[in-house]
Amino acid sequence: MMENSGGITAIIVSPAAQDARGEGMCCLWLMQRWGLNTYLYGPKDDLKHRLLWREVYSAEEEGMALICSCQSRGLTFVYALSPGQDIVFSSSSDLTLLKRKLRQVAELGCQAFAILFDDIDHSMCQADTEAFSSFAHAQVSVANEIFRFLGEPHVFLFCPTEYCGSLCSPSVSKSPYLLTVGEDLLPGISVIWTGSKVISRELSADSLVEVQSVLQRPPLVWDNLHANDYDSRRVFLGPFKGRPPGLRAHLRGLLLNPNCEFEANYIPLHTLGTWHKAGKEEREGEKGEEAHQYCPDQALSAALQDWMDELSQPLQPGRQTRPTEHRSSGPSSKHKPSDSSDNQHGAQSKPSSTAGACSAQSHKPSASRKETVARPLRSEERAHGGHSREKAPGKGLCAGKGPLSEAQVRLLVGLYYLPHEHGPPAQSLLQDLTWLKANCHYVSVNGNGKKTQPQKVEEWRARAGRFLAACDEIAVLHGCVVNSVNRAVLYDLYPYVWDLRNTILVAKAFISWLGCGASSGAELLGVEAEPWVFKGGLSGEVQMLLPVGTSSELFSHPPPLFPTSRLYNIRPFQHKDKVKYIQTHDSAVVHPDFIGDRCLGASLALCPEYSFVLEDELGVCGCAVGILDVRSFAKRCQASWLPAMRDKYSVRPHGSNGHTATKEALQSFLEEQDYPDSLLYHFPSQLRLEALPELVDCSVSRSLLTSLLTALKANGSQGVFCEVQPTDRLRLEFLTKLGFLEILRGEARSTEGLVLGRLL
Repeated sequence: MMENSGGITAIIVSPAAQDARGEGMCCLWLMQRWGLNTYLYGPKDDLKHRLLWREVYSAEEEGMALICSCQSRGLTFVYALSPGQDIVFSSSSDLTLLKRKLRQVAELGCQAFAILFDDIDHSMCQADTEAFSSFAHAQVSVANEIFRFLGEPHVFLFCPTEYCGSLCSPSVSKSPYLLTVGEDLLPGISVIWTGSKVISRELSADSLVEVQSVLQRPPLVWDNLHANDYDSRRVFLGPFKGRPPGLRAHLRGLLLNPNCEFEANYIPLHTLGTWHKAGKEEREGEKGEEAHQYCPDQALSAALQDWMDELSQPLQPGRQTRPTEHRSSGPSSKHKPSDSSDNQHGAQSKPSSTAGACSAQSHKPSASRKETVARPLRSEERAHGGHSREKAPGKGLCAGKGPLSEAQVRLLVGLYYLPHEHGPPAQSLLQDLTWLKANCHYVSVNGNGKKTQPQKVEEWRARAGRFLAACDEIAVLHGCVVNSVNRAVLYDLYPYVWDLRNTILVAKAFISWLGCGASSGAELLGVEAEPWVFKGGLSGEVQMLLPVGTSSELFSHPPPLFPTSRLYNIRPFQHKDKVKYIQTHDSAVVHPDFIGDRCLGASLALCPEYSFVLEDELGVCGCAVGILDVRSFAKRCQASWLPAMRDKYSVRPHGSNGHTATKEALQSFLEEQDYPDSLLYHFPSQLRLEALPELVDCSVSRSLLTSLLTALKANGSQGVFCEVQPTDRLRLEFLTKLGFLEILRGEARSTEGLVLGRLL
């Protein structure tokens, strides 16, 4: 919002990446409909905005169309430039280049400008130190000269280096920098302010009055409430909140810095428009008419209803215009998504943080070769007796493209609400997970809660059931987003829903594991960390509640190239599971169970609590098995498992060749697993990879393995190792990405296999 002839203007900041995909035009359309009237162009991914600010735009780069479109809709186009990183304030050459750049933009029709000095070093070069008495004086001198050079435009913004209360030294009211800006900056220039912090939870009238007295003018708030360019795992779909409409009396204007993803901004912009309208009515209603009071929850409900209409439109990414209007306040726009298919591994990036205009780059998947992880199970033989699997009843809830339901949209918004506040679904999820983890001793193998406090056990089971049901809802939401008829929303929001789905898979497996009583409670307290050490929003907070939560490499997965709506579940192994592994047809091996017993039989028999099963809609499709203490496990094998195998695979002659072959097979079965103490001291646990599923969606394999590592860590393991054949490059790459490092081959044991390990 900005003061214009006694009125208030709402302002939206737009990234260049959106303009390149035609979203900028759609954004202007939405702004006009919702009463917003200023569009600020200041993207960090435009190199000539910041890094190469001295260079003028080529004919192909000129933004004439965007400027003209703003003017035709009655919107003010503000061009922002950030020369602060390397400008020499005292250099006449730099000043000339700055004027040349802004003159070029002015000749394209731009009549409003901003010069930004945010997020730069306070130090000055020798020439500037000799020319100016302070850093603030140098900036103000340049800003004043440019303001006069451009003819003192009606809109000219200045972003100081101390742009929020937390950056002011020693305080807002005593900052020499801000005092200089307030005294020396020409009165026609508006000063940008983000509030008490870079991302302010609330804006208060008292704090703005203090800033106004220092700057000698009302500040123009640059609001980063919905900005997400500082964290690639967060997006904010919640309403404009924490800014009472009455603040307008203390402001020159308000800029909203939105999400990098265009489709994520429907509710933020819609509710901002409602807030702006309420502020105007509040001011005009003093003469007897009852002013409309802004309520974030009511504004959210109204925006949700309009967004539901938008989500029902079959929109593709890259559209420059919206379809025919379908509601008075609910337009629609979009760009180009990837259709559902088997997942492929893709890469994505997100721009770095800044307090200025966000420079958005959508999560655009990039082409990649298909990856597989392991090959122990044939797709047609990996479950149910080795036969092709049929679709399980009650599964596959998201088949076919269609609109999201209102309940699913509310769930989506609740999971990705605001930077300082979770929505109700996310709050409930975190509360239940925290409580279940803190009270797992009631159901643990070492606890006596089952005997002494059965009501606590019952409460734990009930809350666990609620938590698992909430996890299932998120899994279904993930599939429905993939199958959404609105592919533009899929394109922008899928990476976030997909990331949360993967983390929730591990959390659900962890709670299911605790419910089996397998925990000894050794490492369940987790690790305390400062808020800025760990990012990720809801997904990150769930991650930090897990025993391996500080190992970010276990959870940071690039999104798939082709999203899939397939439903997955990870749970502890149960004795009723009939998982059958590759059955060899080699006549030298006479027993069909030999491969399974040789690879995983001992683990499943002696320590099944460290075995996890992966299921999809067709049933079991893989499992991962671990051993908590290899030394103890080896002794138990010698005492009970190996004698049982001698009886099961006793040598019976089956012809001249059969007797010898079976004897050799049994001998290899009975080979002692001899690992040196130097290995087991740091890596006491072992991971068996033979049962990892052959899936194109590598993230599900990672979630399966992470579930196992979570259980091992929870019961006190400090490190885990596994053996891999040197020729198995895919598995080596897979484990390396999860933080496993090769241990010297000679130190481990004299075999052909490599030993990889990682600390927990």
